Amino acid sequence: MQRLLLPARTILAHRGFVVLLACNILLGLAYSFIGPFISIFGTQEVGMSTLRFSVFMTITALTAVGLSTALSHWSDIHFSRRAMLLFSSACGALGYVGYAFCRDMIWLTVIGSTVLAISTITFSQLFAHARELLALSKVPAKETPLYMNVFRLFFALSWTVGPAIAAWVMGIYSFRGMFLIAASIFVLLWLTVFFFIPATLPAVANSETKRIPLRQALRNPELLVYFAGFVMISASVTMGMMNLPLMILKTLGGTGHDVGIIYSIAPIFELPFMFYFGLLASRGDQTRIIRLGVIIAVVYYGLLSLVQAPWHIYPVQILSAAMIAVTSGVAITFFQNYLPGQAGTATNLYSNSQRIGSTSGYLLFSVADKLGYQAIFYICTGLCAVTLVLFYAFRPRAPALGSSVAS
Repeated sequence: MQRLLLPARTILAHRGFVVLLACNILLGLAYSFIGPFISIFGTQEVGMSTLRFSVFMTITALTAVGLSTALSHWSDIHFSRRAMLLFSSACGALGYVGYAFCRDMIWLTVIGSTVLAISTITFSQLFAHARELLALSKVPAKETPLYMNVFRLFFALSWTVGPAIAAWVMGIYSFRGMFLIAASIFVLLWLTVFFFIPATLPAVANSETKRIPLRQALRNPELLVYFAGFVMISASVTMGMMNLPLMILKTLGGTGHDVGIIYSIAPIFELPFMFYFGLLASRGDQTRIIRLGVIIAVVYYGLLSLVQAPWHIYPVQILSAAMIAVTSGVAITFFQNYLPGQAGTATNLYSNSQRIGSTSGYLLFSVADKLGYQAIFYICTGLCAVTLVLFYAFRPRAPALGSSVAS
């Protein structure tokens, strides 16, 4: 209990931390409205085939990788986090307004590969801002993974209610209403950043740490193995995210209500899991925790390939919570420790592993019509198993725990 109360008191006593929590909740809520239903939107509302939807998502993901990499580099050396967050959240609002009214695949692709692609840096900029706030605070460096997981926990908190609310909104106001609410949440995020996050010099301007070019960083075999592994994990998560709603509706005979409930279960359990794994990461080797997360992923996707009814998925989602708590919580700090002084670039490197993995997932998802929706989870299981083998075969040495932007 003492370990739980100390971070809570520290965060609540720090104005910047409280603002960051609010931003994480808003961003998580916006994403939770869209993520579980985007495949249904593309295939049923817009009328894309599975292949066309995969191409659409691949194009938007690839442009997001390119734009976010450039913008994250500039954020570390030219612009304040505040400026980047204002820019990206405004783009998110504009993009989802476009999705609310557009049903043409070409124009949706244009919107997705421009303003919405830019909006994807919001997540990495928030967590880069979090790392820099921690470095400037009195929080001990070794406690960084715990606090980063607490921040990530509040992002997940929105997913406990977001999908269920989105399903209700979609049932009454259709996809248009769902996208307009997501756009409104981005407006609230913009206002929060505008009024409560101050403009500061880029991290590199305040640090004597030598900047490491991204290409050089990826030549490090330890980092490269984990980058490749997280690409495969993200491919599995993406296929699972798009495939699960369709499997529930078309294979298991479920309803949109089932989809909303299933996507709300995991975030409830993510909260204690994120705190627990963050606490473990502050005590020891983060690589062991990450390998445990991959083991859980193998079991999770293996079970999804065997379920026979929507309610069977309910308890299985607890494993999803444990997997996400590691692969999207501890992993952020893991990547940031490799590039001290470059929180934006490091966090975006993690985010790009997610985007490249997502791109692969979109392409692999195109075979769902031929293999069947449930068979997709065999592919997810296989990708996570390969990742696990890589992580155990190479056993890369973890970066120094507690490396920070101020080191």
